[in-house]
Amino acid sequence: MSGAARDRVATGLALYDQTAQDAAATVIARYSTSFGLACRLLGSRPRPHVRVIYALVRVADEIVDGPAAAAGLSAEDARRVLDDLETETLIAVQRGFSANLIVHAFARTARECGIGEDLIRPFFASMRTDLSTQQHDDASHDTYVYGSAEVVGLMCLQVFVNAGTRHPQSPSPDLIDGARRLGAAFQDVNFLRDLDHDAAALGRDYLGLTSGATTRDDVLDRIDADLAAAAAVIPRLPPDCRRAVTAAHDLFGELAARLRATAEPTRRVRVPDVVKARLAVRALLGLAPKDARA
Repeated sequence: MSGAARDRVATGLALYDQTAQDAAATVIARYSTSFGLACRLLGSRPRPHVRVIYALVRVADEIVDGPAAAAGLSAEDARRVLDDLETETLIAVQRGFSANLIVHAFARTARECGIGEDLIRPFFASMRTDLSTQQHDDASHDTYVYGSAEVVGLMCLQVFVNAGTRHPQSPSPDLIDGARRLGAAFQDVNFLRDLDHDAAALGRDYLGLTSGATTRDDVLDRIDADLAAAAAVIPRLPPDCRRAVTAAHDLFGELAARLRATAEPTRRVRVPDVVKARLAVRALLGLAPKDARA
């Protein structure tokens, strides 16, 4: 359906819902080309819901990672903005509406797919950590990664299992474990990629490398183990989700391999577009996720 035709059909709440989804899609398009590529591989059933999850995550992340400070907000001001966003999100999930388009889109997804406070609150708790904690040890790293990444994977899993259903169901334990470990792997890869920026621009060490709490090789070994565990359960996802998750898994596996091979740990590793395209084609063909340890 063309945009003009859709506008003629959608009115009232339907039009507002669609506008909110479009706003979320714009956020992702501006901030993440790699995620945008993987998202396009999702079927039409889960795709808009996953976009709105990542849009809300990105807005919260931007509050603590620079734009708010650049606008003149102090750390305490940023905390209040983040607290307000969390409150608005929880209320919107209860009532099914928000004047904030991104929050509204997320709330509609949360209500349909069974995303509750048990996943929303840990996410915002981790975001608040960025305003007060610079040096992490093993325990604080694990807590932070659970809230900032694993619960995002669990939100997406709720979408994969429940989008379009009347009554949301809890995913199986093996899928829950796979979603958590894939989210953790994604986060640790990003920590290693952004090591120099996080230290220089934000004063943060998420991995505990500077304190000697762990080593770079230990982190890469953990990433490979998490990717392998996730790969084992991806084939059990609904068919309209497998290709996208496989593509994302393989992209981060490629990043992990390049991180392990680089002689310059502070250089931000990237995957060339031609390699991204090859991984996407591989996923489109329905091939199983690659073994990151091979």
